[in-house]
Amino acid sequence: MAASRQKYTHNEVGTNIPASRSSRLASMAGLAAGIAGNVVSEYAKHLSRGNTPELKDVLLTPSNAKRVANKLKKMRGAALKVGQLLSMDSGDFIPAELALILDKSRDDVDPMPFSQLTQLLKSEWGEDWQKNFRQFTFTPMAAASIGQVHSAHDLNNEKLAIKIQYPAVSKSIDSDVDNVGTILKYSGLLPDTTKIKDLLNETKEQLHCETDYLKEADWIERYQGVLVNDNDFVIPRVYRNFTKENILCMSYHDGENIDKFIDLTLQERNHIVSSLIKLTFKEIFELHHVQTDPNFANYLYQPESKKIVLLDFGATRELPAHITDGYKLLLQASVRNDKKAVDNAISQIGFFQEYITSQQREAVISLFQMACQPLGHIGEYDFENSTLAKNVSIAGRELSVKQNYWHTPPADALFLHRKIAGLYLIAVKLKAKINLRDLIYPYIDIKDT
Repeated sequence: MAASRQKYTHNEVGTNIPASRSSRLASMAGLAAGIAGNVVSEYAKHLSRGNTPELKDVLLTPSNAKRVANKLKKMRGAALKVGQLLSMDSGDFIPAELALILDKSRDDVDPMPFSQLTQLLKSEWGEDWQKNFRQFTFTPMAAASIGQVHSAHDLNNEKLAIKIQYPAVSKSIDSDVDNVGTILKYSGLLPDTTKIKDLLNETKEQLHCETDYLKEADWIERYQGVLVNDNDFVIPRVYRNFTKENILCMSYHDGENIDKFIDLTLQERNHIVSSLIKLTFKEIFELHHVQTDPNFANYLYQPESKKIVLLDFGATRELPAHITDGYKLLLQASVRNDKKAVDNAISQIGFFQEYITSQQREAVISLFQMACQPLGHIGEYDFENSTLAKNVSIAGRELSVKQNYWHTPPADALFLHRKIAGLYLIAVKLKAKINLRDLIYPYIDIKDT
């Protein structure tokens, strides 16, 4: 049976995605011009009232926030992903106002139009691709920065989840990242002292990996191997016959995003959070690679089986030994509340640069000690009533503004912190109470604690 063509109108799917390099560059140029024009307009308004505004007052406005978020969402691909990555930072790298602007780009993204979708499917699977499916749902289940997901049934009536990459995303990564970096740097959205070149280069490398669906398929099968005896998780099966560099075909699994389960019992909510934390420790200290995208939508929970379905392995990242060893030292130091050991650990990770002052170093150490407080907590840590995220954000801002320390962290650390921050948000959302020491002990030298 050929794929069933459901009603699929332009209103359902939103806007076309600029696919050529020139059209994407024009979009970024238009964004820069729009920001500049808005700054001039806002500055004139302040002057007419007898005020002399600071740059942030005319630059980081609601209209500019909307302009940036909407443009990145329309472009999708690397342009949107850079904004999402930067907005996940804890506050010690970019201004809080900019983080709020970029965070808006993480809202729901419009999928590609029907015509663009079918053209892509023909180019990947051939003109007669529909003969391979009993049914194909053209309206996507989800749309994100790099691609969108459709459901289908193959000729054996197996239900599939098919991730389809937006056109020209992989080819536009380098130019998109460079263009976003240029706008952030020279529009005043980032301080002049912020050095983001190395981070942007790492972001390019990471995004090239994320857009290679054959590589993601390899990661999925690798996780299947290491978690084959783990009863807490479900890993989708890869259908290699349908999987291409720009299309990833997997088995479909029921479940709801884990943030929907706030009404479960405390025991069940703790089970979800503990399972994810244990998996992260296993990734860092045993496997030496981590899936670094902790988006709520990447975890589905099945209350009947009490299992978590793991989705989206494109952001999986190998970790070098000095990073994993450094974080092991940091765990031990945090449990012991040993300030000197914390200093040594974050120095090994790479958070200190040559130009750092003694005051700045003390402030960085204090920031890490604050962030690691849950690890040293005796008994259950109450995530629901924790003010840790707010306190870390304030401390990070003070480090940047008052101490004038705009440090670009090592990329491996930044991606890892992105995962940890996401787990913290999940724990807060599910109101978990977890004894973190019990989860830490397998990975530290208890004799030294």
